[in-house]
Amino acid sequence: MERHKMNNAYVALICAELKLLEEATISIFKSLVENNPRTGNLGALIKVFLSRTKELKISAECQNHLFIWQAHNALFIICCLLKVFICQMSEEELQLHFTYEERMPGSYGVECEDLIEELLCCLIQLIVEIPLLDITYSISLEAVTTLVVFLSCQLFHKEILRESVIHKYLMRGRCLPYTSRLVKTLLYNFIRQERSPPPGSHVFQQQTDGGGLLYGFASGVATGLWTVFTLGGVGSKPAPQQEQSSPLANQSLLLLLVLANLTDAPDTPNPYRQAIMSFKNTQDSTAFPSPSPHAFQINFNSLYTALCEQQKSDQATLLLYILLHQNSNVRTYMLARTDMENLVLPILEILYHVEERNSHHVYMALIILLILTEDDGFNRSIHEVILKNITWYSERVLTEISLGSLLILVVIRTIQYNMTRTRDKYLHTNCLAALANMSAQFRSLHQYAAQRIISLFSLLSKKHNKVLEQATQTLRGSLSSDDSPLPDYAQDLNVIEEVIRMMLEIINSCLTNSLHHNPNLVYALLYKRDLFEQFRTHPSFQDIMQNIDLVISFFSSRLEQAGAQLSVERVLEIIKQGAVALPKDRLRKFPELKFKYVEEEQPEEFFIPYVWSLVYNSAVALYWNPQDIQLFTMDSG
Repeated sequence: MERHKMNNAYVALICAELKLLEEATISIFKSLVENNPRTGNLGALIKVFLSRTKELKISAECQNHLFIWQAHNALFIICCLLKVFICQMSEEELQLHFTYEERMPGSYGVECEDLIEELLCCLIQLIVEIPLLDITYSISLEAVTTLVVFLSCQLFHKEILRESVIHKYLMRGRCLPYTSRLVKTLLYNFIRQERSPPPGSHVFQQQTDGGGLLYGFASGVATGLWTVFTLGGVGSKPAPQQEQSSPLANQSLLLLLVLANLTDAPDTPNPYRQAIMSFKNTQDSTAFPSPSPHAFQINFNSLYTALCEQQKSDQATLLLYILLHQNSNVRTYMLARTDMENLVLPILEILYHVEERNSHHVYMALIILLILTEDDGFNRSIHEVILKNITWYSERVLTEISLGSLLILVVIRTIQYNMTRTRDKYLHTNCLAALANMSAQFRSLHQYAAQRIISLFSLLSKKHNKVLEQATQTLRGSLSSDDSPLPDYAQDLNVIEEVIRMMLEIINSCLTNSLHHNPNLVYALLYKRDLFEQFRTHPSFQDIMQNIDLVISFFSSRLEQAGAQLSVERVLEIIKQGAVALPKDRLRKFPELKFKYVEEEQPEEFFIPYVWSLVYNSAVALYWNPQDIQLFTMDSG
C-alpha cells in the first residue's frame, strides 16, 4: 500500500516537473521560433546531433560515456523543441523551419530540404542498431520518444490525419527499408522489459573542464528529469498498478501502436501494419508467402510470456488484440499453447474489475475473448484446465473450477454489470457472442456457473415483465391525456427480447450438443423451471423453447417417478442416468451458434484516438497541455 502511494506521488511529481519545464522554457522556444528563419539554429542543432550519431556505435563499444551523453543532450533539446513546434504550427510551417540556414533571413539550403527525413532515418537507425547498454539506455529511450513526438501532430487535430508529411517520410523513401527491423526492435524492447539503469550508472558525471556547450546547458535538466523518470510512470491518468519499471518497453510499445495504426496512403498500404501482420516464429522454417516485403521472425514463446505478464496495461491488451486479429501466425501459435490459462486469466481479471477499468480496455479484453472463442479447440480445452483458489473472484469462494466455467462466470457478471450501469448494447452483443461460441462445447459446468446462467435469464425475464407493465400503464394513461409523447417502450422491449432469445439459444445449444456433460445445468434448469413457462407460447420464442420444454418435461417426469424428498446428490444421479436415456432425435436441430469478430468500417475512427489517449496518459517523459488536445476529450482515455 505504501509503495502504491509512493508511486502515485512520483507520478504527480513528474507531471509537475514536466509542466514546470515547459512553462519555464516557453519564452526561449518562442524566441527560437521567431529567430530561426535568420539564425537557422534548429537546423544547426540537428546537424550537430546527426554528426555525433555517426560515432555512437563505436562510442558504445568503447564505453565513451561523455560522447553518448552529449548526443543524448542534443536529442533531448531537439525533442523539446519539436514538441512545441508541432503543437503550435502546421506541418508546412514545420517543414519550412527545417530548411532555414544561417545565411540570409528566409534563405533556403538546397541540401537541407530533406533534413526531416534525415533526422527520422537517423532516429530509426539509432533504435535498431545501437546496442542496448546502461550507457545507451537513455538515448535509445529519447530516440523512441522523439519519434512519438514527430507523430504527435495527430493530437492537435479533431479529424484523423490521412496525408501527413511525417507519415509520408516514414512510409516510403529512406525510412522504408528499416520497417521490419524497427517493428522487431520495438517488439523485443517490449518483450525484454529492460529496467532503467540505476541513477548514475548511465550518466557521465560532469568534470571540471565542462565538456562543451550541449553538456553544460542540458545535463542538469536531463539528468534531473531522468532520475525522476526512473522512479515511476508519467501520465495524467495512470493505472494504479502500472509502474514504469521499464520506460523503454512502455515507450516502444506506444510507438509501435501508433505506427501500426497509421492510415494507409492512397497508393501505399501502411508498411508497419504489414510487418505486424506477417511476422513469424523463429522456430518456423517454412518460407514466407510472396510478396512479404516487411516479414521477419521473432521468438513467439518470449512474446507470449511478455503478453501474459503485462496485461494490466491498456497498451499491452491492445497489442494482444492487434496480434490475434491481424497476425494468423500468432493466433495459431497461441491457440495451440497448453497453458492458455496464463493468457486468459489476466483478460478475465480485466473484465472482473470492470468498474475500475476504462471502457476501451474492457472492450479490447472482451473482443480478445470473442476471437479466442471462434476456435472450437479453445472452447474444448478451457474446460479441461482446472484452477484452484481464484483469489480475485470475491463473490464466492472458488476452491476448484475449470477455466471454462470461470470464463462463463466473468462474462455473465459483465453482462449483469452492463444491464444495471452502462447499458451498452455493443458490450452485451459481444458478451453473448462469446458465450454462444462456447455453448456447444460446454463441459462439466461448475454448479455456480450453471446457476448464474439461469440467474441471468431470470433477471432478463423480470426486466421483460417490468417493461411490459410500464408500457401497459403508460398506454392506459395516454387514453385520457394527449399532452406528452409516449416513451419508446417498443424499442426497449425489442432489445430485451433479442437478449432473451440469445440466452435461450445458448441454453438450447448446450442441451442439444452436450447435455450428458452438464448435469449441473439441467439441475439449475429444473430448479427454476417456472421461469420458462411464460415463454412457451410467446411467438418470438416458441421454436427455441421446444427443446428446453422437452428437456424440462423429460427430467421432471423421471424425478417424479423417483419420489419426493430427494437429495441433491440423488437428483444429479437421476439427471445423469436420464441424459443417457433421452433420445437425441427428439431434440430439434438448430443452426450452429457461431459468431465471428469483424472490425467495423473505418476502425481508425476508434483506434487512433484510443492509441493517442494511451500515449497522452502513459508515455514517459512527455507532457502536453490538456487545453491543446483536440483529438479526444480528457475523459475518453
